[in-house]
Amino acid sequence: MTDDATLSLHEVAADWLMRVREAPGDAALARALAQWLEERDEHRRAYASVERSWQLMAALAPAAASPLADERQEAPHSRVMSFPRRLWRPLGIAAALAAGLAAFLAFPALLLLLEADYRTGTGARQALALDDGSRIELGADSAVAVDLNGTTRLVRLLAGEAFFEVRPDPARPFVVDAGGVDVTVLGTRFNVRLTSTDAGVELAEGAVSLDYPGHGQAHARLAPGESARVDLRTGALVKGEIAVDDIAVWREGRLFVQDATIAAVVEQLQRYHRAWITVPDGALAQQRVTGLYDLTDPDRALRALVEPHGGRMREISPYMRVLSRF
Repeated sequence: MTDDATLSLHEVAADWLMRVREAPGDAALARALAQWLEERDEHRRAYASVERSWQLMAALAPAAASPLADERQEAPHSRVMSFPRRLWRPLGIAAALAAGLAAFLAFPALLLLLEADYRTGTGARQALALDDGSRIELGADSAVAVDLNGTTRLVRLLAGEAFFEVRPDPARPFVVDAGGVDVTVLGTRFNVRLTSTDAGVELAEGAVSLDYPGHGQAHARLAPGESARVDLRTGALVKGEIAVDDIAVWREGRLFVQDATIAAVVEQLQRYHRAWITVPDGALAQQRVTGLYDLTDPDRALRALVEPHGGRMREISPYMRVLSRF
């Protein structure tokens, strides 16, 4: 079982709940849970809180989908209206809800996923052929909404990342909206990533312009081999250079990051890991890294990420990983 001194009481309660749900017929586990509940009133209150949160989420979203394949899939242009499977990863849900359902409701990006036309699960990718001849390769745990009916072809990246190959049409510009950052193109190949704090673009071919209205009018034009990152909170825009061969290497099972915080890299690796990942050590989370990580083995990637900084990955349960320096 988990170490109560390491985790918050609600996280421990969430771990108990998930273990029981995974093995409802395990009498020994049920007795162990009963003993833990009898130890302290705080244990019973934490467990009841987690159960209530789980039930409330069940009322808000449909039951979990069947396991998603890891290989790429071709998909027709059809609308999907359901919660992302990521929200139903066992401890990812319970621990997040135990930390506070209000935090979940306050995160608008998660609610926007209800609008997705296409979405992927943890570690899965999907290749999309749009009606205009353009193509999108959707990364893991990602979602987009597509509208090709107007004078502007619009794709909203609601979560995660995607690689675009846009069919030229001078009369109908192609715009990708990533958290309010508009990426406008006529015909080109580029990668767009959306996180909880920023939106990033890497250009492989052609030309794109970036605009972030309402935040200092952040604007940039990119040429092949250039990248740009916009801070969604401040509107600050930073341009950089990237080898074209390093753009969207997630399509080959690798993650390339350049001068990123460990916290930002963990957010990306989370989309490939079925366990919930947390970095309670704030100083470790803010260490900056540049490197290439293996997405086919997320645990190995986590170790490679933190060990050079004195950190280690602790496997608390099949559903939780903690990165710390102690």
